[in-house]
Amino acid sequence: MPCADSQPVRPVTPVCPKLKNFGRFPLSSFRSLRSWHVVFLAPAFFLGCATLAPEEKNVASTVIMEPGALEAKSAGFRLIGRVSVKEGRDGFSGGVQWRHMQDGDQILLLSPIGQAVGQIERSTDGVSLITAEQEHYYADNVEELTERVLGWRLPLSGLQYWVQGTNSPDTPSEIDLDIMGRVAAIRQDGWEIAYSGYSPVVAAETPQSEAERARLLTLNRNGLRIRLVIDEWNTVND
Repeated sequence: MPCADSQPVRPVTPVCPKLKNFGRFPLSSFRSLRSWHVVFLAPAFFLGCATLAPEEKNVASTVIMEPGALEAKSAGFRLIGRVSVKEGRDGFSGGVQWRHMQDGDQILLLSPIGQAVGQIERSTDGVSLITAEQEHYYADNVEELTERVLGWRLPLSGLQYWVQGTNSPDTPSEIDLDIMGRVAAIRQDGWEIAYSGYSPVVAAETPQSEAERARLLTLNRNGLRIRLVIDEWNTVND
């Protein structure tokens, strides 16, 4: 339901645009995302992750990155995957479709059976979240919006880089590299991101960035754990 406070997340209920179709999944009525802790406890949904068990890695080196060391731009992409969130006894499991461009994001959260339960959109004007009950919220950033409406924080400003196996150039970070030169972990903004389940190299002509892309990321911060399995990845040009 809409938050009691009008700031910084502002609900708009009189006129709400309908959830837009974001791919091949049908949109249908579902209960509020705020009840994520009782609705989407679905351990079976992640049974497919058994083949993505964390690999034993030896950290060969750690690199310290200062802000501004890299170009402040993340490449465009579209991914389809599965996400699991756990904080204490609360949990959420479902599908995710995410289209990222330099000037905006569209994120669709899905129930384990493929029903759309919420849509997050980021643009130069701010961030909006529409539930399947047609409750419309907006704020200045995704972290603020998801924490107030969903009850857990989605670190989109960093995650747009972390899913690509690199750190955000905006804040200091530490990067652990394994003995094969792959990113094993990133520590940034209070988060620790562990990488595992790398896809094998299938051909010599395949670019390393594609062949070695991590399929499983585990984010931890202050008792909140977010696991993201990437099932499909496509590069998108701005």
